[in-house]
Amino acid sequence: MPTPLPRSKVKKQQTWNSESVFATPEAFEAEVTSLLESLPEAKKFQGHLGESIETFLAAMQMMDTLDRRASKVRVYASMSSSVDANDPSAAAMNGKAMSALAQVGAAVSFLEPELLALGEAKLRGWVDSDPRMKLYEFFFNDLFRQQAHVRSAEVEEILGMARDPFGAVRSTAGMLANADFKFAPAKDSSGKKLELTQSTKNALLHSTDRKARQTAWENYNDKYLEFKNTLAGNLAASIKQNVFNMRVRKFNSALEATLFNGDVPVEMFHNLLDIFKKNLPMWHKYWRIRRKALGVKVLHPYDIWAPLTTKKHKVPFETAVDWICEGLAPMGGEYVNTMRKGCLEDRWVDWAPNAGKREGAFSTRVPNDTHPFIMMSYTDDVGSMSTLSHELGHSIHAYYASRAQPMMYYTYPSIIAETASNFNQAMTRAHLLKTKTEKSFQIALLEEAMGNFHRYFFIMPTLARFELETHQRAEKGQPLTADYMNNLMADLFSEGYGDEMNVDRDRVGITWATFTTHLYIDFYSFQYAIGISAANAIAKRIIDGVPGAAEDHINFLKAGSSKPPMDVYKTAGIDMTSTKPIEDAFEVLNEYIDRLGELTS
Repeated sequence: MPTPLPRSKVKKQQTWNSESVFATPEAFEAEVTSLLESLPEAKKFQGHLGESIETFLAAMQMMDTLDRRASKVRVYASMSSSVDANDPSAAAMNGKAMSALAQVGAAVSFLEPELLALGEAKLRGWVDSDPRMKLYEFFFNDLFRQQAHVRSAEVEEILGMARDPFGAVRSTAGMLANADFKFAPAKDSSGKKLELTQSTKNALLHSTDRKARQTAWENYNDKYLEFKNTLAGNLAASIKQNVFNMRVRKFNSALEATLFNGDVPVEMFHNLLDIFKKNLPMWHKYWRIRRKALGVKVLHPYDIWAPLTTKKHKVPFETAVDWICEGLAPMGGEYVNTMRKGCLEDRWVDWAPNAGKREGAFSTRVPNDTHPFIMMSYTDDVGSMSTLSHELGHSIHAYYASRAQPMMYYTYPSIIAETASNFNQAMTRAHLLKTKTEKSFQIALLEEAMGNFHRYFFIMPTLARFELETHQRAEKGQPLTADYMNNLMADLFSEGYGDEMNVDRDRVGITWATFTTHLYIDFYSFQYAIGISAANAIAKRIIDGVPGAAEDHINFLKAGSSKPPMDVYKTAGIDMTSTKPIEDAFEVLNEYIDRLGELTS
């Protein structure tokens, strides 16, 4: 493993184009000041929205402008802290942005209570009488759907002000893991020390050297175990905040509150977990195949990512871009050329695995006057190519939605978010499985597929089960200690591993603490499994040559949040209120497992 470069040594073409958002940090600081100074102008509309359509439209234009400006502030502030958690000025910038966003939220919090007070009849009358108001019809529909859970203007303002301090628990978990944690180095079978950081962990876990994998996995989890009580207290605070918000808004459970807010049927959550538990024997079969392919007597969790072929397949960044674009060719020239230009010219992607870079990968959602951006650590392998394909799916989603929709609808619902990303992976994978026929490369591709399904169809449903039980416990006023969380997590994973895996209960049990983003977005983890199910259903339509399928998917991307999420899915030609896409995705998984078993037998 090469030593990660300090951020200052990373080549410019490997960094994202932050200067396209704000030319300098000073320009960012000036915009934050200006943004806060403009808030009294928004407050002037409070109490006057019902005076006329003109007043309402002026208020909405003001809020649209605030939203656009705040979005750019948020994105820019997160950029530096994400790629260098050791930069104190970046952390300060991020804190300033979060505070500003909370103040913006509080300043415009009067909008929904005041519109509700005007009454549905008056607002629908406006829509019927003025073509300019047609844009707001869905917004009004959704507002009155949520009417019973919107509080008074005063309470909503307080809730808006609380977003900043409430958000501290998530940032604390991230700073602890990404800036403060210093992991003991891993060691390979010859005793050589290998630097273990958030940006090198995945490459170490994919190593052919079992000792390197073992020590990386153990040392990584041991650091979280060392701080298990702090991390448990932090996550418990986040869960209690969800319960607090649920009670303020008069829901029966935190799960109901979260899914209602996103207009997602609660049955979808329970259906997914039921189908997941029913299909656990499929995962047990996979562990058995993997153990035999690796030639080990006992499989350990650090063997989950071990390569099943000794031949290395180097995939440079530019090659990955080519292959991804080839796989997505059925989507048309605009789709493909936008991605290619974003990667190779416009610097959408920050891809160097430098020291201080936070774990994982993400893509930002941005207004249409700037680019979507991707953060990842690219390591010249099939797995990195897959991650890039995934994040480009998010970015192309943001690109299309932000250009097709006004600010109020340009972000897509969270239940939708993981569909476009997994779609890109499914299309890229199908293309390469068809065109790259070398046996060792086929195995590498199937390993990539299994790694993706393992994360989305094994880890995330398991985290969802963990979330449900911890939230239910908090709702009953019962304590959420580190030992309780660890034992619950270890039990859930033990069920998923079956008899095919040796379970180190302490290190497996601390898995919850390593998800310093996902578990701080309440009940988001299960939506990954929904996303991969929908993605495979959409990809199948296109690969099978269903007329108009590619255009349907682009219209799905353009829809943003302009209609209910289940209706957005129908735009793509699939019905996610049915369990069939989930069950079909498990069949795809089963086919991959069997094919991998044949190739490695």
